[in-house]
Amino acid sequence: MTPTISIVSPVYGCRGCLEDLLDRIAATLIPRGQTFEVILVDDASPDGAWTRIVELAATRPWLRGIRLARNFGQHHAITAGIEQARGAVTVVMDCDLQDMPEEIPHLLDALHGETEVVLGQRVNRRDGVMKRLGSWAFYRILGWLTETPYDHTTANFGAYSRKVIDTINRMPEADRFFPLLVRWTGYRTAYVTITHGQRIQGRSGYSLHALLRLAMTVAISFSDKPLRLVVKLGLAFAAFALCVVGYSIYRYSMGDVQVAGFTSILASIWLLGGVILCSTGVVGLYVGRLFSNAKQRPHYVVSEYLSHD
Repeated sequence: MTPTISIVSPVYGCRGCLEDLLDRIAATLIPRGQTFEVILVDDASPDGAWTRIVELAATRPWLRGIRLARNFGQHHAITAGIEQARGAVTVVMDCDLQDMPEEIPHLLDALHGETEVVLGQRVNRRDGVMKRLGSWAFYRILGWLTETPYDHTTANFGAYSRKVIDTINRMPEADRFFPLLVRWTGYRTAYVTITHGQRIQGRSGYSLHALLRLAMTVAISFSDKPLRLVVKLGLAFAAFALCVVGYSIYRYSMGDVQVAGFTSILASIWLLGGVILCSTGVVGLYVGRLFSNAKQRPHYVVSEYLSHD
């Protein structure tokens, strides 16, 4: 029987949370009288999470599992899950219980009318200072590079209609960033204030360096602003070099420079060389992205499926 609700959760480093996660999801959704399925995507978790998923599935017919051949990253794991989701509504959440299962009904109840996406807003985040700082910096830099405002209190946790999931599944690009793919669809979005849970086990796989690197990758994949910044940088350096040349001519006319043209030539070499290297590097990053997409490799490789169907 096709379920009404699909719960998709990528799994990495949280083996000990899975049973509690599933029990709390069941306790939340069963009283609603709606059929549901839970899809756990093992993103090559280093703690042997797949064996635990198999054990839990033996007593939970609504649990399905996907085991990826290697670690492809959180957003590729989400892609693997939503492509297998069958429900009219799909809920995407983390497995570490910071996305609390008890908040799922609030998301589902807000998904009505013309609203196709409901995102949970984590007003009071229960993370460390560095984690909150990294998240804030990530979304600020990402918003600036993509020229799209982002709310750092929202992430993947939300409810998405079948229309949204089908649209995202048709997107062929190799670089996956689930929140931006959802935003690109343009469907009407609502926000619900939720309680952010405490991390019980493991730690976030996103360091500050990893977040900044992800922001740059996403910006290059989804925006041409870095290219436009290079053009502006080139113009700024050209203006600066022109000022240096003018100043050197002034000094020469005043008799302060014995060797004519030395300063202007040196300034031109260094400034133009820097601009050229910077521009070539940014263009090279875009060419690399084009090369990755031109290969048309799959977004992920599945090692094993687990289903009761």
